[in-house]
Amino acid sequence: MDHTTREGYSGTGPGPITPDGCAVELYERIPLGDEVDVVQGAVPAGASLLELGCGVGRMTRPLVQRGFAVTAIDESAEMLERVTGVRTVCSPIELLDLGERFDVVLLASFLVHAGDPQVRRGILTTCQRHVADNGCVLIQRRPEGWDDRIPREAVLGDGLVRVVSSTPVSADVRSVRAEYFFPDAHWTQTYLAHPMTETEFERALAEAGLRVDAYLTPDRSWVRAVRMLTS
Repeated sequence: MDHTTREGYSGTGPGPITPDGCAVELYERIPLGDEVDVVQGAVPAGASLLELGCGVGRMTRPLVQRGFAVTAIDESAEMLERVTGVRTVCSPIELLDLGERFDVVLLASFLVHAGDPQVRRGILTTCQRHVADNGCVLIQRRPEGWDDRIPREAVLGDGLVRVVSSTPVSADVRSVRAEYFFPDAHWTQTYLAHPMTETEFERALAEAGLRVDAYLTPDRSWVRAVRMLTS
């Protein structure tokens, strides 16, 4: 079983729940969008890639199929049980130190918005620690105003996700509650998130020794960052 749920995070529904409130069986049902296309268009073919927060491997398998050499990281052993055909490491992202560098470090799923500032700094430091000098970090961030467009819902395959609330718990952090409805199952997740303006996001990168190289999508939700030059 996974270790204790993180403070401020919880989940309900069938099957195992991870420390950040994610339901493993739910994530096996969520279809993949255009994430892998974004990655492939932003980095060299055949690159070595460190995938942080891989979950059940929704992106992992397609990345391998497109020729990337993937090392997959997740803090949930029960998520990693679903990931096959690649090297996996079970660890919280903010504590990871493999002593290796990769062409690409991938931080998807809005993990950069972790509600705990210490965890967020640790996650970005992990990205910086593991990216090669001439490599890049690909980060998925929320577009500005995301937390103000509540409630809202979207189709997920044969299911539906409804974000029902985003409640301030401090000046910078919100408690977000999402509900997932499928014909045969219902899940909930509550988690902490730190909304960031573009300026705040770039400042957080700089504190970890990273800088924006390019915004990759029209909504600026995908970012390619690189190591800051040191004199």
